[in-house]
Amino acid sequence: MADDGKDGLRQAALDYHRFPRPGKLEIRATKPLANGRDLARAYSPGVAEACLEIRANPQTARDYTSRGNLVAVVSNGTAVLGLGNIGALASKPVMEGKAVLFKKFANIDCFDIELNEADPEKLAEIVCALEPTFGAINLEDIKAPDCFTVERICRERMNIPVFHDDQHGTAIVVGAATTNALRVVGKDWADIKVVSTGGGAAGIACLDMLVKLGVRRENIWLCDLAGLVHAGREAEMTPQKAAYAQGTTPATLDDVIGGADMFLGLSGPNVLKPEMVAKMADRPIIFALANPSPEIMPDAARAAAPGAVIATGRSDFPNQVNNVLCFPFIFRGALDVGATTINDEMKLACIEGIAELARQTTSAEAAAAYHGEEMTFGPDYLIPKPFDPRLMGVVATAVARAAMESGVATRPIADLDAYRDELNGSVFRSALIMRPVFEASKHAARRIVFAEGEDERVLRTAAAMLEETDDKPILIGRPEVVDVRCRRLGLPIRPDRDFELVNPESDARYRDYWGTYHELMARRGVTPDTARAIMRTNATAIGAVMVHRSEADSLICGTFGQYLWHLTYVRQVLARGGLRPQGALSLMILEDGPLFIADTQVHPDPTPEQVVDAAIGAARHARRFGVTPKVALCSQSQFGNLDTTSGHKMRQAMDLLAQREPDFAYEGEMTVDAALDPELRERLLPGNRLEGVANILIFAGTDTASGVRNILKMKARALEVGPILMGMGNRAHIVTPSITARGLLNMSAIAGTPVQHYS
Repeated sequence: MADDGKDGLRQAALDYHRFPRPGKLEIRATKPLANGRDLARAYSPGVAEACLEIRANPQTARDYTSRGNLVAVVSNGTAVLGLGNIGALASKPVMEGKAVLFKKFANIDCFDIELNEADPEKLAEIVCALEPTFGAINLEDIKAPDCFTVERICRERMNIPVFHDDQHGTAIVVGAATTNALRVVGKDWADIKVVSTGGGAAGIACLDMLVKLGVRRENIWLCDLAGLVHAGREAEMTPQKAAYAQGTTPATLDDVIGGADMFLGLSGPNVLKPEMVAKMADRPIIFALANPSPEIMPDAARAAAPGAVIATGRSDFPNQVNNVLCFPFIFRGALDVGATTINDEMKLACIEGIAELARQTTSAEAAAAYHGEEMTFGPDYLIPKPFDPRLMGVVATAVARAAMESGVATRPIADLDAYRDELNGSVFRSALIMRPVFEASKHAARRIVFAEGEDERVLRTAAAMLEETDDKPILIGRPEVVDVRCRRLGLPIRPDRDFELVNPESDARYRDYWGTYHELMARRGVTPDTARAIMRTNATAIGAVMVHRSEADSLICGTFGQYLWHLTYVRQVLARGGLRPQGALSLMILEDGPLFIADTQVHPDPTPEQVVDAAIGAARHARRFGVTPKVALCSQSQFGNLDTTSGHKMRQAMDLLAQREPDFAYEGEMTVDAALDPELRERLLPGNRLEGVANILIFAGTDTASGVRNILKMKARALEVGPILMGMGNRAHIVTPSITARGLLNMSAIAGTPVQHYS
């Protein structure tokens, strides 16, 4: 059975690499090449202009070519993962994989370069000759001690960052994990005894980094296959190992492990025995990083030392020391400031950024990627997960700042806060367009009540609101359920300490709430008994009553259930004093910009008047996001060419809209392709009143609008902000069950905007 599983995994891995097309990379053009004009600009004769600019000023290569965002992953295949010297060609899948990680995690373009050259000096010569092509070099899987020679020569001769990830990437992540492990066990750098196995490139780099962080060199004991590294030893020695020689007497790992506060293993399986662990200091730190089989299995280490803090290189145990936490982001920061090298200051900044992020509340995105894992800072969570999207902003910004402060940046960034926002915007696609909304929400600390307060997404949103905004979350839910889930999710927030909690089963205001609801609904067939029952069981109605009674400023509901069901209670309680639902607006964030869709939920078959209300409301909301509204009334009919129901409706809406004299551009009725293609629209109706691409599409029914919204989400990978309930003065918003915690945070910012921003 085990063999069947291993064979299945092997075949799955091979199929992944082979289908639907071989390999993991492709090259895509970033500019159009659709006609002769494009060809003349991309190649002869237009390309000469870019060449001449670069010849006159080499720094402009970043402006006219991809070099400023291009990294080479270079290997000769002499030390590949746990496979050893398999040669350059066989190493190619690994190098392609590294390039994929650069693109995925930091949006850095990458070429993998595998070289048949074993001589380290000749290999360095080849790499140095690549400098005109690349903005940085990532050396990979080159055996020790050759890797030290290659990196030294390249760093001396090249004026771009050169980084051997096996050495420094591992050292940085080990440094971050050790930083937090020492916090957990309450020990100091200068006081700990470190015993290490493995004198290869990664092992030596890790020891060098621990010394930079404060470990005393005399407190480090290095062992390898020949035993303790000591003065006078000749077998298996290198100058790098000799720097950590202890004494003049041969010894074994078992001889020197006693009293050790930290074991650092980068060697092979089963090197550290349980009886050795028992000799270590109280609460030892054990980093058994050999792959795929560590120096000791975590359960065996913990059995020997129950208080041990353990990390491995494997993903199936807590605290995986994974270089992907480092290399994409240190290169991102280095490239963006035009660093000429990656120095110690940048590496230390990277360490602190990674370590500090693990001490923060886990992001909802990371929690979703590692569903079921507890990610609360402590012995089993020393470093963040690779899919934590905050790594980009935190680590790359720290690296960029360190490069500038240490004087190696050729293109310093004037505003690092804006740079960090830009990085976050590249990861959280809603970040940039939501910035004006978050800024507006800072003008008042509003109270936002969440109907489904027990939902994990709501709990994470509440934690994020308390960290990132001045708004005050109010949750409806059972205290014991909310408290248990906060603890299980590793959230630092607690009910009634950090946020108000309304318990529908027992709340002192219950009599007031059902009385208010009955007063509002007495003439609509709601009896006192019905009002009592609703105020015990219907969280949406409870939240709406709170807003009506001015105990909250806005309601967010809909994380489960049907939209129109929630809308019924919002209408009953809050559609008063001129407020009425005018439509649901969804902001779809696409690769080429935002697109607003309405009405996706409220009016299944709107009247022309309701279409006009939706158009005016959508234009008003678009401006809140910094978007100049361009409204298209959409139908199958095209400027009067079809005698259809939707065509008639939209033509009437156009007439009504003209009477309202709106302060935004609009046109209709038209098909969606005409709305999004100005050239097509101009051919169909020359001189039409809409310039450029429409960014607000208003449809004649919710079936069409919601269908377009869902197609964009599922097939175009659009990110939705919304739905935004228009016409209710920001007193209520109804989301949909597919919303994420990030989506709820965006909605809380929209709900947190003072009502005057809606005028």
